[in-house]
Order: sequence, then C-alpha cells, then structure tokens
Amino acid sequence: MSFGLYSAGFAIVIIGLAYAAHLVRMPMHWIVVGAIVMIGIGILSGVKATRQRDSTD
Repeated sequence: MSFGLYSAGFAIVIIGLAYAAHLVRMPMHWIVVGAIVMIGIGILSGVKATRQRDSTD
C-alpha cells in the first residue's frame, strides 16, 4: 500500500512539473524526456523506500 501512495505522490509531482514546463513553452519532446526520467527515478526511489528487509535467522 505504501508503494502505491508513494507512486501516486510522485505522479502528481511529475504532472505538476510537466504542466509548469508547458506553461513556460518548453518544447514537448523535452517535457516527455523529463517525464520519462522522473518516472524512472520515482520507481527506483519508491522501491528503495518501501522494500521489506530480509530477516536474518
């Protein structure tokens, strides 16, 4: 559940940044590239933040 919340929050940040880039008339191909990079960073950091540690017995 926490990964879903993390992903939803990161998606809102990406949408906001893409909209801001659109408002300053940044070329669309750079907005798409930035969004793809941010999605990758979001997945990596979300998995890192929400993964369960293995118990050592």
